[in-house]
Amino acid sequence: MILLASASEIRLSLLRAANVPVTARPARIDEESIRAALEAEGGSPRDLADALAEMKARKIAEKEPGALVLGCDQVLEMKRRVFAKPESAEDARAQLRDLRGQTHRLLSAAVLYENGRPVWRHVGEAWLTMRDFSDSYLDDYLARNWDSLRHAVGCYKLEEEGIRLFSAVEGDHFTILGLPMLPLLSYLGIRGLIPA
Repeated sequence: MILLASASEIRLSLLRAANVPVTARPARIDEESIRAALEAEGGSPRDLADALAEMKARKIAEKEPGALVLGCDQVLEMKRRVFAKPESAEDARAQLRDLRGQTHRLLSAAVLYENGRPVWRHVGEAWLTMRDFSDSYLDDYLARNWDSLRHAVGCYKLEEEGIRLFSAVEGDHFTILGLPMLPLLSYLGIRGLIPA
């Protein structure tokens, strides 16, 4: 049984759909402090995604030392700027205007802890190009979808209407959804943690 150190319904449903025994055990960490510390040290967006995923896994592993714990996080980066989840609909509007007509990178990190220590990690990358949508479409999109996208980095969900914001997507679909499933399933199978 894997303990998923995340509140993400998407990650939980992906693992369950793949018939991986999993239970959600969300980890609460101070993401802003970790982000600020890494930025002060010159850490890359990739370092940030990996560090956040590891901190979540470690937090739950400390409470459940014998458990197999999966920590995950996703970072959106464009031109060395890291985007956070929107704080308001106005913040979402501003972020989407910045991303409009541009290509950004999604980094989805996963870190697996076993017996209180990290045993596997992976950071998947995807590149997404937003089309040059109109302000009126943007306003309507936010009005229709704010409740769903308010907790989504980049202010979109590709599995919902957010797909209409894009002209090109390069990368693994699972990485875009926030969990690099294929490398994870490969590792779990090699280790005999799931039937291979």
